[in-house]
Amino acid sequence: MDTIAVTLITPLEGFANELCDVLKLFFIVEGFAVSPRAEENAEVLLHTYEEKDNRAVCTFAFRGQTQRREAALPLPQSFEGDSEKYQVAHKRISKRLCKVTLYELLKHLTGTRPPWGSLTGIRPTRLIYERLEAGLSLEQAQRYVEQEFDVSPEKSDLLRRIVLQQQQLPAPCTEEADVYVSIPFCRTRCAYCSFPGEAVGKGKLVPPYLQALLWEMQEGAKLLDKSGRRLRALYVGGGTPSALDEEQFDLLMEQTMRLFPGACEYTVEAGRPDTITRGKLQTLRRLGVGRISINPQTMNDETLRAIGRDHTARQTEEAFALARELGFDDINMDVIAGLPGENTSHFAHTMERILELRPDSLTVHTLAIKRSSRLNLEKYPLPDAAIAAGMVRLGEQTAQALGLEPYYLYRQKYMAGQQQNVGYARPGKACLYNIDIMEETASILAMGAGAISKRVFPDRELRIQRAPNVTNVCVYIDRVQEMARRKEKLFLQEEEHQ
Repeated sequence: MDTIAVTLITPLEGFANELCDVLKLFFIVEGFAVSPRAEENAEVLLHTYEEKDNRAVCTFAFRGQTQRREAALPLPQSFEGDSEKYQVAHKRISKRLCKVTLYELLKHLTGTRPPWGSLTGIRPTRLIYERLEAGLSLEQAQRYVEQEFDVSPEKSDLLRRIVLQQQQLPAPCTEEADVYVSIPFCRTRCAYCSFPGEAVGKGKLVPPYLQALLWEMQEGAKLLDKSGRRLRALYVGGGTPSALDEEQFDLLMEQTMRLFPGACEYTVEAGRPDTITRGKLQTLRRLGVGRISINPQTMNDETLRAIGRDHTARQTEEAFALARELGFDDINMDVIAGLPGENTSHFAHTMERILELRPDSLTVHTLAIKRSSRLNLEKYPLPDAAIAAGMVRLGEQTAQALGLEPYYLYRQKYMAGQQQNVGYARPGKACLYNIDIMEETASILAMGAGAISKRVFPDRELRIQRAPNVTNVCVYIDRVQEMARRKEKLFLQEEEHQ
């Protein structure tokens, strides 16, 4: 990719970030500014936009080429006097028009076709659901994303298969909520990680953190009851929950199951193999936790050392075998395509080892360079797009060989080859919580440092409000009562515009 600096001259400054995201599909953007005039040492991207006779006309000019596109705007009378809903629909169409027009210009200019076309968002499945709600069939919705957003047939078919799987699962309702419990501790910090968290170290912060967390969980259980919601799915994540010692882990899980009984699904990230012990797994089995995740990320020891994971591939296999021995029949494994120093043969080796273990679900991530990660600080370059795409295909082929179907997907910025993260599962083993958090169709009561609660309102196209907890562990301990009050305000407020 070429590196560029751009000055955007536009009448719609509110769309600037989205237009910059489109530029990043084709270039490495080292400078981007919105200005009424050209900036020194920057190329000019000129944007014009006008509305007339209920149509929007968008034009972009860049490097001597011009692209023009039109779109019909929504009619105000179609929204029965709901001006806010009309404004939302109007903005969505205007933004899509601008992004697609710029995309078409850059595609012709560079001769490059990104695998996801003009899409830059996290949740492309929403476009399929949007068309289904408009009365299209699943196959028609698939063709729509190909034609309207230039999504490749390979990716549009992946969306179709995911939505098909999700349609076979119980959908959340407004009387339900998921629960998330955050354990923001790890033995070491991985090079690609940007999640808030603390190294366990000597463990001095763990006891006061657990004390604060358990208090917040007690308040959360009361809030769930007071708000009249049933528990749907519960997920204990991090960080690495199994980084706690056996006594602490037992306390956490005993209280979790006591306070939040009756979920249709319980998941605990056992996470890194070097933190998994027989005692911790026995605790989970005794308490009825059905789904765990053992995450190797790679089965190459040299890579594991390079990314800061102080375990080996053999330890992953041993932890997996121990979990099977104790009766776990719903084990997920996470892998990452595009890790530092790895090529296709390295990833193929990981897939061969995964195939031998035969997990019940497999999540194939694509490396994303996140702003606060060590890889970003060290200016690590993303792998070649073709190599990343080949790895992702290997992941899908392995999932197919295991009899797993894709059931959820999300994308991230600064992702190798502009690919995606996909979860695959055997029939009956799809994780409801993963679907709920990615599709944003279920309310989530979240506790612990860095956890974000969200409430989904059924009005106005599933309006969502959030209540984030602070990310710093020490600050969380000091302000845990405030965190609980934030959730009370979110979940007990009256729904607006009944």
